[in-house]
Amino acid sequence: MMIKLQAKEIVFGYDSNPVLDSVSFEIAPSKLVTIVGPNGSGKSTLIKCINKIVSPQGGSILIDRREVAKMTRMEVARYLSYVPQSSVRIFPTNVFDTILMGRRPHIGWLGSERDEEKVWDVLQLLNIERLAMNNFSELSGGQQQKVLIARALVQEAEVMLLDEPTSNLDIWHQLDVMNIIRDVVKKKEITAIMALHDLNLASYYSDRIIMMKRGKIVAVGDPHSVITEENIASVYRVQAAVRKLSDRPMIMPLRQIRGSKA
Repeated sequence: MMIKLQAKEIVFGYDSNPVLDSVSFEIAPSKLVTIVGPNGSGKSTLIKCINKIVSPQGGSILIDRREVAKMTRMEVARYLSYVPQSSVRIFPTNVFDTILMGRRPHIGWLGSERDEEKVWDVLQLLNIERLAMNNFSELSGGQQQKVLIARALVQEAEVMLLDEPTSNLDIWHQLDVMNIIRDVVKKKEITAIMALHDLNLASYYSDRIIMMKRGKIVAVGDPHSVITEENIASVYRVQAAVRKLSDRPMIMPLRQIRGSKA
């Protein structure tokens, strides 16, 4: 099943602090979509609204015209999988059982031989089967991130949400994780939506980019139309040189633009 995800006029805030202001977009199936923007622009909050971790005060999220707000948590989990930020990686289990948790929307708490086979399939897909019996908490940051992606994949949802999947990883593991996400989108024909800080990674790997500033979307489109010197200056208050590399825009920051914060 190929699904389309829509956000319509999403409004969210904490107490008197507005975070998202009338955010609207539409995402076609089988795309890698990245949400970028400065700190505090609403990237992670938007991911959490999509996944019903927090509830918008206004607007709606729709999956194939169904409102996420009217779905149960288990129904949401059949449509959407979620890879959280590194700061909440706490699983007192081995890798195999951590990944098996992703089957819960389909099986409850008791797994079957078929579910275990699906876990092994994903372990092999990500080339981490050797880690199956290792304790999750003893893995490196890069290994943990692969396991969390595997847990999301075994869930067999049509949309995978990722909140800063490359944070706290060295450059080798950043590229490794991004290659995995891109390859999975192509092989499994799913949609990946991720919040990301690194504009060059976003530009190189994404089909579409959503650029945000202060809770609003300021640009949506392919990397060439979004990653521009003008947008970077306006949104990030940074003068940058944007050059084409491997048919993608790549950014070299030059200097801060003084006078106002992003």
